[in-house]
Order: sequence, then C-alpha cells, then structure tokens
Amino acid sequence: MKKNLIIVLLVFIVPLVAYFVLNKTSNSQIAVADDATAKPQIIKFTSAMCLDCQEMNKIIKEIFPKYQDKMVLIEIPVQDGKAFTEEQIKKYNVTLVPTIILIDSKGNQVKRIEGAIPKEEMESCLEGLK
Repeated sequence: MKKNLIIVLLVFIVPLVAYFVLNKTSNSQIAVADDATAKPQIIKFTSAMCLDCQEMNKIIKEIFPKYQDKMVLIEIPVQDGKAFTEEQIKKYNVTLVPTIILIDSKGNQVKRIEGAIPKEEMESCLEGLK
C-alpha cells in the first residue's frame, strides 16, 4: 500500500515541481519600452516548456549584448496569465511560441519570426533593424 502511495505521489508531484522550476528560471522581468526612447524593439514571446523557445533564448543571450545599447529586448512569458501578457498576445496575434516581433524605431513592425531560426539569420535580422 505504501509503495502505491509513493508512486502516485511521484507521478503527480515530480511534474509539478519540474514545471515550477522551469517556469521560475525562464521568467525574466518584462521590460516595457518607453516611447521616448525611440529605439527599435525585440518582443520575444516565449514559454518555459518549449524547446524551441529555450534554443532561441540561448541565441538571443549570445548575440544581444552587442545590440543592447541600440535596441530594447522585451521578453513575454506567455504562460504567466497576466493581463498585460494577454493584451500583447492579442495585439500581435501570437498563436505559437517562440514568436519574435521586430519593431523599428518608428514603431512599425518590420519582421515576425515564428519558431526557431539559426543564430546567423537572427543576427542578420537584428543588424537590419533600425
């Protein structure tokens, strides 16, 4: 009887713990760009449970430091359930993750990237963003 109880607890508790650990590590602060900055924006919709999102997070972390003075990175975890997140999902019509929206300094959407792309392609997209 005790064996069965332990197995049942493990089946339910281990996935919950894994979800919360992954969710906590991927939730970075949402930086809302001020209109006065007039910098291009990278809006990244992501999820802790998405493998392509994790791949794109690695690529962005690797290449973004050389662009951080020129652009604003906004990371939105889609599973957080906040009103701001839901509003942005509707505004940009996000249906899958990862979705990366590139917005120029005038506020126009320049490019939309859905799914994972190679590092070189992401870097060329950022270089073209003004």
